[in-house]
Amino acid sequence: MDKVRVLIVDDSALVRKLLSTLLAHDPMIEVVGTAPDPFIAREKIKQLEPDVLTLDVEMPRMDGITFLENLMRLRPMPVVMVSSLTEQGAEVTLRALELGAVDFVTKPASDLADHLADYAEEICAKVKMAARARPRPRSEVRRLEVAPRYSADAVLPRAQGAGTRGGSPIIAIGASTGGTEAIRVILEAMPPDAPPIVVTQHIPAAFSGPFARRMDGCSAMRVTEAVDGQPIQSGHAYIAPGGQHLLVMWDGARYVCRLHDGPLVNRHKPSVDVLFRSVAASVGKVAVAALLTGMGDDGARGLLELSQTGAATLVQDEASSVVWGMPGAAWKLGAAREMLPLDCIPARLLELARQAAAGAPRAALHSNG
Repeated sequence: MDKVRVLIVDDSALVRKLLSTLLAHDPMIEVVGTAPDPFIAREKIKQLEPDVLTLDVEMPRMDGITFLENLMRLRPMPVVMVSSLTEQGAEVTLRALELGAVDFVTKPASDLADHLADYAEEICAKVKMAARARPRPRSEVRRLEVAPRYSADAVLPRAQGAGTRGGSPIIAIGASTGGTEAIRVILEAMPPDAPPIVVTQHIPAAFSGPFARRMDGCSAMRVTEAVDGQPIQSGHAYIAPGGQHLLVMWDGARYVCRLHDGPLVNRHKPSVDVLFRSVAASVGKVAVAALLTGMGDDGARGLLELSQTGAATLVQDEASSVVWGMPGAAWKLGAAREMLPLDCIPARLLELARQAAAGAPRAALHSNG
C-alpha cells in the first residue's frame, strides 16, 4: 500500500515542524513538503502532488478559507483543517467543512506534551482517513499508547426491556467525520413541527455551540445545544455539547435531555453509543434512529440495541458518506433495517416517525443506494 503523501500548510514554523515530526512517525505517511502560506502552497501542490493537505485556518496574505474555496473549485483534494479552540476558530472551521474540508484537528496546545500520544494518533488517523475520503464541496506512525477504550456500559447500563413511556417518537442521529454537513442536509429538510430530534456529533466543546447556532439558522426547527434537564419537544432539535454525553431520559412526565460527564466511550465524548442506548431504554420501539458518515464504529452497537427493541433504524450509504466507517460497521452488524443515500434520509425519517406514532408496521427497505 502506497504511503499517504502530505503537504503541511501553516504560517508557524514551530507548528510545521511539530506536525511534520508527528506525521513522520507513522510508517504509512510521508510528509512531502511544508508551506508557510497559500501562495507557496499553491506552487508546491503542483510540484509535489500530495494526497492530503493540512491547512491552517489563519494565515497571512490569504486566509485558509479563501484558499480552500479556490482549491475546492479548481483542484478538489482531501483537506484536514488545523483549527484553534476558540469561538472564531470554530465558526471558521465549520465554514471550511461546508466548503469541502474532510475533517479538522485542533492546533497543538501548550500542554501537548501531556497528550502527545493521543494527539499523534488522532492526526495520523485523520490524515490517512482523509486520503480515502470523498471530499464533496458544496455547489453555491507506529502504534502509540492510548487511553483505555470504554463501551456505553461506563455511562449507562443496558436496560432489560425497553421503555416507550411517552408513546411519541423521537428521532436520534449520530455522526462523526463529514457529519456536520450531513446533519445540515437533514435539518434543512425538516418542517417546523417535526418530531423532536436528538443529535450526537463528535465535536470539541468549543465547537458545539457555534454548530448548533449554524444549524438553527438553516432549519425551520428550533436547534439548540442541549442543556441538562431540558424538556424534549416537537419542532426542536438538540445537539450534544462537546465534552459531555447526551442521554434521553423519562422524568416521570416527559422526556428530557440529560448530560453526563462520564469517561470517553469508543474514545469519544459525546458518544453515539451512549445516546442510542438511552433512547433504546427510554423511547424503545417508537424511536427512529440514523447513523451517518463517520470514522470508526461508535454508534454501531447502540443502533443494534435500538433495532432489537423494535425501533426503526437506518444508515447512510457508502456512496454519499465522506467516510463509511460508523454506518458501515452498523450495517455489517445487522443493526440497520435500511441503507439510504443522504438525500433520501430526511423524508424517510419523517415517514418512519409517522408510522411509529400510528403504530403501523414498517416495511424494511434494504437499499444499496
